[in-house]
Amino acid sequence: MNHYHKSPQPPKWATTLLEWRCPDELLEEIGGDLQELFEEQVEEIGEKQARKEYMLAVLRYLQPFAFKHQPKIYPSTNYTTMFQNYITVALRHLKRNRVFSIINISGLSLGLACCMLIFLYTKDEVSYDRFHDNNPNIYRITKKFIKPGNSSESKDSNTGYLQGPIFASGVPEIQSFVRFQSHRRDIKLGNDINSQEVFLTDPDFFSVFTFPLLAGNPKTALQEPPSVVISEDMARKHFGSTDVVGKTLLLKDSYDSNSQFEPYAVTGVARKSPQNSSIKFDVLLPIIVKNDEIANKENWFNSFLNTFVVLQSGADIKSVEATMDRVYQADAKEGMRIIAERFGMKDKTVYALQPFTDMHLNKELPAQNGLVDSSNPMFSYILSGIALFILLIACINFINLTVARSLKRAKEIGVRKVIGGDRTHLMIQFLGESFVLCFIAFVLAILLVQLALPTFNQLSNKALALSYLFDAKLVLGYIGLFLITGLLAGFYPAVVLSSYNPVQTLYSRFKLSGKNYLQKILVILQFSLASFLIMGTLTIYSQFNYLTTRELGYDDKNVIGISKSNLTPKEAQLFRQELLKNPAFVEVAPKNGGNWYTIAKINGDIQINFKYETVDQAYLPLFNIPIVQGRNFSADFPADSTQSVLVNETFVKKAEWKDPIGQEVNFWYDNNQKYKVIGVVKDHHFEALNTEIKPQLFTMKPSNGYGMAFIKIKPGTETSSLNHLEKTYKQLFPINPYSYEFKSEENLKAYEAEAKWKQIILFGTVLTIFISCIGLFGLATLSAERRTKEIGIRKVLGASVTSIVQLLTWDFLKLVSFSFLFAFPAAWYAMQQWLQNYPYQVDIKDWAFILTAGVVILVAFFTVSFQSIKAARINPAKNLRSE
Repeated sequence: MNHYHKSPQPPKWATTLLEWRCPDELLEEIGGDLQELFEEQVEEIGEKQARKEYMLAVLRYLQPFAFKHQPKIYPSTNYTTMFQNYITVALRHLKRNRVFSIINISGLSLGLACCMLIFLYTKDEVSYDRFHDNNPNIYRITKKFIKPGNSSESKDSNTGYLQGPIFASGVPEIQSFVRFQSHRRDIKLGNDINSQEVFLTDPDFFSVFTFPLLAGNPKTALQEPPSVVISEDMARKHFGSTDVVGKTLLLKDSYDSNSQFEPYAVTGVARKSPQNSSIKFDVLLPIIVKNDEIANKENWFNSFLNTFVVLQSGADIKSVEATMDRVYQADAKEGMRIIAERFGMKDKTVYALQPFTDMHLNKELPAQNGLVDSSNPMFSYILSGIALFILLIACINFINLTVARSLKRAKEIGVRKVIGGDRTHLMIQFLGESFVLCFIAFVLAILLVQLALPTFNQLSNKALALSYLFDAKLVLGYIGLFLITGLLAGFYPAVVLSSYNPVQTLYSRFKLSGKNYLQKILVILQFSLASFLIMGTLTIYSQFNYLTTRELGYDDKNVIGISKSNLTPKEAQLFRQELLKNPAFVEVAPKNGGNWYTIAKINGDIQINFKYETVDQAYLPLFNIPIVQGRNFSADFPADSTQSVLVNETFVKKAEWKDPIGQEVNFWYDNNQKYKVIGVVKDHHFEALNTEIKPQLFTMKPSNGYGMAFIKIKPGTETSSLNHLEKTYKQLFPINPYSYEFKSEENLKAYEAEAKWKQIILFGTVLTIFISCIGLFGLATLSAERRTKEIGIRKVLGASVTSIVQLLTWDFLKLVSFSFLFAFPAAWYAMQQWLQNYPYQVDIKDWAFILTAGVVILVAFFTVSFQSIKAARINPAKNLRSE
């Protein structure tokens, strides 16, 4: 029996590293010495220590000083001439291979353009509110409500009149404060009356925030009422000029029907608010707080405006918040006692500070209540993901096509090596070609961005300008993007191509065996990304379709809504009577304006928060909202307006009532007023499906007043009905502004964000598929070229065109099919996470996977089969002769 004893060997990786780095003329000598030394050390110090010494010897050889002293075998190189030659060769190469150059350049330029747009979008998102000189010392006062026993907590960013002045006087670190309250005012110009959102604020507004004035003194512009600061747009709209300080505007409170128009002197004209500002205004008025409101300690519990403070630089936030809590506990002590005794409120309130720049992307405490443009950071992630996918796929195309075409350049590489070109020079050459191509793609990408910017702005609801492209940070980002793309696309092909053995390439014995695995993996990755995006698009479309077509529980068709502040029951009745004289009008029902929420006690001490609606008996029939138990309000029961309420099914569930009819709802804060439930309204989605159905209570209490009216008209009478409606409204309410909106259109507006993002993701998906397919087209072309001789022989032996097409396409379709194994689980998980944002969501259906697979395979098949059919139809004699 023979025994074979394997002698100790040095680490293979170290030997490979030495072979890669060591010049060929020195490798035999150095490698032999190290091997000899290793064998001697095995006997002297053992195999383990000898392997360590061997590794250290190899690493020492790789030190920089070793490189510097490497003998130069070949004459010194003229680098200028060399690089000129590389660029010339690169341009000639691109010219000779137009199809592949176009594929690579178009893919890279699209990918780079997408990345540039995302850079612009993200820069705008993260730059919100950072232009103020007082940043980062501006904070918004927020508060946290903690249930007894820390069982749960909620947050709110609204405050009342008191918090600003009291914290400013009690906390040394607070230098100044500004309150910002949204309000509506009717503005009269000639005979036109418009209701417009205005903002009430403090005199320090212009010293806290950086909004330059084109005219007026920022220190005194908001000092004395009745004064008004308007935007330059507003000044041009009303006066045709920005030089309007001293002129007057007629304004009145939109919510007070008894108020009269009063003249307000224009004391300032502000430059238009920047695009990336959460505060955008056309009209600013001085805030007026009545003395009795300040003196009322219970006003600590009002929440209807934003309060901002400016802290000293370097102030410790935790310390400031602790001081605020002490001030609150001391000042609101009596108010808290009254609230606890009267209303049973036991929640603990803790005041905190939110950085001003944190509002825009904060989902928990967003910019709201007059502050605008709050955004969901999820959109930035989605956009970034799409751009990354597209750029990655374009780079994969470049790598695949460059490596696949490398056989054609094998002899060129061999010649360069024989005449003295070393591997480093060849790598520089191929990387240089990659950068030349990237540079062309980069220039084209800038042009694409300029062309796409208007559409992108429309889809993303932005106003990004071309000037944004030349921001210093963005330019650095572009340079980084250019370098990363050039390296990402060119590094691997440079390593592969520069490693060719010159002898094998010159004798045409070189084969790209084994390296096709990477190409296959990259194709699978490419189509995995495309399939992932198709799945995402289908799911988003399904969810959007679900949101916009789901049964709401009421009929919103042919219903017009009109706002009218302080619409009294008597006015509502007169309005109804006048409109119903026209047969085109079916019904008119008043309702309170805006969304009211309140709290009441049920079943003893249980408190329930609910949406509080003031309507009349016509409201439910107008919307065809069913009553599942009891009855509707009725004029036959006079007590309905003072003692009865309706509740929805969710309210009943929250209250845990088995028999809701006759149950009591106790408005203990309203002199312990009690109402009896006379009916249960079927749950309906009066708010968008982005939010769950809330407990809802309906009352006819006349003292609440109405804020709007719904009018149902007959189908097909829209134009005549609207004309009659406007005429009637202006006759009855001549000093109130008139505007209307169809309820169905208002409902769709709630999903504008989904509609826009649906289109953006669709564009991204189409781009991804397109770039993937042009890459596949290039690979199929190269595959057909490489197999020309094989195709000719097969045809001579009797193979049909179909069988040859099948042969050529099958390899690619297998790779595409493999991509589903990775794409589908990832897409399913990502979509499940995304759907969690919606309380009402679709299930991801099996057909979505089948449809995605069908679309991808079909598109890939048509892409590949085009070249396959073309190759299979060529005369075999011509094929064989060409070989």
